[in-house]
Amino acid sequence: MQQYLNKYPLNENICKMGITVNEVHTICQTTSFPEELPADLKHRKLAEPLTAPMVTGTFLVGPVSDSSALPCPSPPALFSKEPTSVQTQLEETVLTPAPPSSSLLSCLSLPAGSIHIIPTLPALPQGLWQISGAGTEVSSILIYQGEMPQAPPSSSPAIPSLPKSPDRPGSTSPFAPAAADLPSMPEPALTSRANTTEDEMSPTKCRAARKVSSKLPKYPECVEQFCRSLRDKYQAKPAGPEDILVEVDLMRARLERSSSKSLERELVILDWAEQQPAREGLAGVLLAASDCRRLRETQVIAVLGKAGQGKSHWARAVSRAWACGQLPQYDFVFYLPCRCLDRPGDTYRLQDLLFSLGPQPLPGDSEVFGHILRRPDRLLLILDAFEELEAQDGLLPSTCGPMSAAEPSSLRGLLAGLLQRKLLRGCTLLVTARSRGRLAQSLSKADALFQMAGFSAQQAETYVERYFEHLGATHQQERAVALLRGQPLLLSHSHSPTVCRAVCQLSEALLELGEEAELPSTLTGLYVGLLGPAVRDSPPGALETLARLAWELGRRHHSALREDQLPEKVRAWAVAKGLVQPCPGAPENELAFPSFLLQCFLAALWLALSSEIKDKELPQYLALTPRKKRPYDNWLEGMPRFLAGLVFQPHARCLGALAGPVVASVVDGKQKALTKYLKRLQPGLLQARRLLELLHCTHEALDAGLWQHVVQGLPANLSFLGTRLTPPDTHILGRTLETAGRDFSLDLRRTGIDPSGLRSLVGLSCVTQFRAALSDTVGLWESLQQHGETKLLQAVEEKFTIEPFKASSIKDVEDLGNLVQIQRTRSSSEDIAGELPAIRDLKKLEFALGPVAGPQAFPKLVRILEAFSSLQHLDLDSLSENKIGDEGVSQLSATFPRLKALETLNLSQNNITDVGACKLAKALPSLAASLLRLSLYNNCICDVGAKSLAHVLPDMESLRVLDVQYNKFTAAGAQQLAASLRKCPDVETLALWTPTIPFGVLEHLQQLDSRISLG
Repeated sequence: MQQYLNKYPLNENICKMGITVNEVHTICQTTSFPEELPADLKHRKLAEPLTAPMVTGTFLVGPVSDSSALPCPSPPALFSKEPTSVQTQLEETVLTPAPPSSSLLSCLSLPAGSIHIIPTLPALPQGLWQISGAGTEVSSILIYQGEMPQAPPSSSPAIPSLPKSPDRPGSTSPFAPAAADLPSMPEPALTSRANTTEDEMSPTKCRAARKVSSKLPKYPECVEQFCRSLRDKYQAKPAGPEDILVEVDLMRARLERSSSKSLERELVILDWAEQQPAREGLAGVLLAASDCRRLRETQVIAVLGKAGQGKSHWARAVSRAWACGQLPQYDFVFYLPCRCLDRPGDTYRLQDLLFSLGPQPLPGDSEVFGHILRRPDRLLLILDAFEELEAQDGLLPSTCGPMSAAEPSSLRGLLAGLLQRKLLRGCTLLVTARSRGRLAQSLSKADALFQMAGFSAQQAETYVERYFEHLGATHQQERAVALLRGQPLLLSHSHSPTVCRAVCQLSEALLELGEEAELPSTLTGLYVGLLGPAVRDSPPGALETLARLAWELGRRHHSALREDQLPEKVRAWAVAKGLVQPCPGAPENELAFPSFLLQCFLAALWLALSSEIKDKELPQYLALTPRKKRPYDNWLEGMPRFLAGLVFQPHARCLGALAGPVVASVVDGKQKALTKYLKRLQPGLLQARRLLELLHCTHEALDAGLWQHVVQGLPANLSFLGTRLTPPDTHILGRTLETAGRDFSLDLRRTGIDPSGLRSLVGLSCVTQFRAALSDTVGLWESLQQHGETKLLQAVEEKFTIEPFKASSIKDVEDLGNLVQIQRTRSSSEDIAGELPAIRDLKKLEFALGPVAGPQAFPKLVRILEAFSSLQHLDLDSLSENKIGDEGVSQLSATFPRLKALETLNLSQNNITDVGACKLAKALPSLAASLLRLSLYNNCICDVGAKSLAHVLPDMESLRVLDVQYNKFTAAGAQQLAASLRKCPDVETLALWTPTIPFGVLEHLQQLDSRISLG
């Protein structure tokens, strides 16, 4: 009976047919149902009688010999019984037999309220409905209507209540997901709930309740064996430097459009004070989007960062953490390096993606795969280095239709189905990728975005110490750290863990020589020093072959290669020297470059040595000037700097050390071509990002003539607004400004510059003025004050300016308030005197928060306005309208007596009515000596407001322009303003046109006074 009710809801079928419950029982006896899953109690055939009550999630179902003769217990009686063994084992099993003596038939708890299953049945006493049929072997269902009484205290767990379940069209059970919701699941998986209780699947469970029990569920032997083999594989610690771990923070991030005309999205550059690290470590990252996650909904988490920031190392650490038991919420974790997954032309199934494309310790059979399909919420899938896929366009949401787990597809199609939540719906998808490129389109709808932060200077030194400790050479730790500190540029580049490891490898080689060691001053010199010893015993032409392959793979956005792409001798040499290595998690015949920067260096080496690249074509690969058709899209973003270094640095210690003296004649022509190109560039006309790249290339070249040309061409006002400044950028910029020998003004807003970089730049004597994020600047002041650096603090305060200031968010208003609070604290202090120059010199203030945030933030702005005694221009107009209203005008008017220097007041588009206009007119005489321009354009001022303004107009002796266009006053208000204008000989313009006044009237007024403007 219960199965029939599940398959054919009574309120939709029985009531429409007009049959009785007894007739339903007859239909049940004569109707057969397909046996979809015999092990599933919800699909058990009616021919199998229940000999004992059975627990199924939140149900307790038992046999009935004669339901009409059974008493209907009251709700309190249901809970007054002693707990049975069924109740005590509910959390540990899914299907548990109870003693046959139990008289409880079938009980379920529902939320309070009216329940109508069969409207024609009369309600039984005490709020109980009994639905039963005559004969044996038919279950009964008791439903209690109203508030459910509480069970008496007991040490045994109570039967959990039934969670609410939304209607799911097409489902065979109200508690099973619909087929429309799970397009990727095979039919048996739609209703199967193996090893799951309804309470576990409830979408209303809170985060704390979702924590996995310490008792692992019982799985089939093959599943447990495969799970153990996976754990053993991921538990294996990597050899060499891969085992060195220095934890870095993951910062919360978000994507936005790069411009209004572009669909591409880029990471938002947050101020240093705005950046929020992910608390709780790895667990915090994996639970970042759990609060808003819906039942059976895939959770996509993206970790972005520049190449070499350690994303792949972190992703492998996640799989190792699972293997060590730190992520018990997942039964399976699959680590898939995407550099080995781009195989156009091949078709695979989802099962192949999980089991065949990586060297899994045991082959996964259909039973293991079926278990994964039934419980996708227990699966963590890691897609590492996602940018390696050749055609990211195939991953955009519009290109993937309905998919099935059994249907073959291309690898990109499978990954698109996962990202678009059409395959393995309900799993957790962890994606690592570079922060730049077309890939951001695919990750724009991720549930959580994080950005990988690089090493700080202290963390880089810690890594060096652990590296030599790992080698067993602790006596060389101090010398290695001293070597790094001796080259500030390399120390700043050690922000990248990849560069930091390369520095350690070269330091190890230099210290073993026992001579007076010194690290090179450029990145090019660093990699020449690393490859030089490896080239000495290489097969003929091996380095050129490997360099050409690095270039060709880079142009196709690849870093992985097959073994057959290299000659046998070259491959053996490259593997032995560590220039290529087996790709972690990939098939055995897959190789990859150990770092992205090494591939960039080898690609630049090919461009420098190759006779196939014409001299006149070489400048385009520096990517310093925009081109309509670029043959090179700068995927190998580190290559331009290496190219400049290889071509310009002295041959004997650079290219000659790698390829011999015979290359001099080839390189000379390329050096002339690059010199001609670079000297034609005008640094002052380049965008900020390209200017920084030019500075890096010029420094790598170590050419005095080029360096002098670039330094002399720098403009006095340098703006990096909206351009991310990394530690290497900060260092090279500071070095350039120091050698220029003249003064500069810097705009460092929205650069994400770190506190040490901000301090190093604004502390330079050649920097006479700078702008930076208010919160970051205040943090720098506090740090200098705590360390007792009074002189530097005073110098930084004098240089800092906020002129002009535009408040476009509530945070901007709050930061400005904090600055004013510092000013007020200084004023009340006896040992610190004088105003902050930033507040004293502010002359223009714009407020553009829009109609939602504007009314909220304006009162905060009004409270600090009086601190800006030099304010001349107050602009409260916004294209989206601030709507400060009459209340805002009233609050603003109270500050007029202290704004003695105010010359321009723009109150356009602020929803001001007659009430606000009257209050404004009453306060305007306080500005009579200074106000030159007043704009009330596009408000709601009527005749009463116009009359008030006309009355005060003769008192405004300094006023020159009044704009009241697009208001709602009539001809009467316009005539009053025109009459008042005749008493104001110094007023130059009265903009009066408004649609509520006939044009003939306005034209007549203009004829009377030509100062009236109608357009």
